[in-house]
Amino acid sequence: MKRKILLVEDNPEMLEVITDELSEHYQVQAARDGIQAIKVLKNESVDLVITDIMMPFMDGFELCKTIKSDVEFSHVPVILLTAKNTLQSKIEGLGLGADAYIEKPFDPELLLAQIANLLDNRRKLKQHFAHSPIAKLNSMAYTHSDEFFLEKLDATIQNNIDDTDLDVDKLARLMNLGRTSLFRKIKSLTDLTPNELVNITRLKKAAELLASDDLLIYEVSVMVGYRSQTNFGRNFLKQFGMSPKDFQKSKRGGKAENK
Repeated sequence: MKRKILLVEDNPEMLEVITDELSEHYQVQAARDGIQAIKVLKNESVDLVITDIMMPFMDGFELCKTIKSDVEFSHVPVILLTAKNTLQSKIEGLGLGADAYIEKPFDPELLLAQIANLLDNRRKLKQHFAHSPIAKLNSMAYTHSDEFFLEKLDATIQNNIDDTDLDVDKLARLMNLGRTSLFRKIKSLTDLTPNELVNITRLKKAAELLASDDLLIYEVSVMVGYRSQTNFGRNFLKQFGMSPKDFQKSKRGGKAENK
């Protein structure tokens, strides 16, 4: 599926031109001002926002500030696209959390390269988190709002990690968030469903215990919420590329508790 870009531009001709340039590579959703853009963000998953600065009702600066301060979509990268080319304008935009600033008139190739770069950097961070036993959840935070959310989410999962019934519904209740909002936020930040994130967190905690504590493998599997040691071993191997026994051996100088 094409990644979705929200294009916020009040000039109809410019909106059409930019949409034509992007549509070959991305799914483009249009909004005429910041207020419309916020409505879209509240109802749809968006991968990136491109916004003009000079707009009625809510300008690009205010839109960027709103996006970056709202935990529901603070993770979404924002590109400011504007004819204002003063240094102070750039400083203001970047100070509000904008991820890039491109001046009009612009080369479409430059815009496409900037979009690809922002999305690719996020993809690499997500992959590193998923496949590294030691990468922390808050390593994928892009704003203070993201960091606060991820730290609270990680603490909630860790505090309930031995609960074999921990799922998206229970997690949403513990986080005091709606199920849909929680699902969308986690999916956007990590490319994982809440249930997948819970499972990876279980496996990362297991790796920590296997490396540092004098525990048997089956004891660790129970401590991180697995009913079956066989499923635990299979999932650990799939996630980190080695069995719990081999991982434990590598961390204990060749010795492992294989029960």
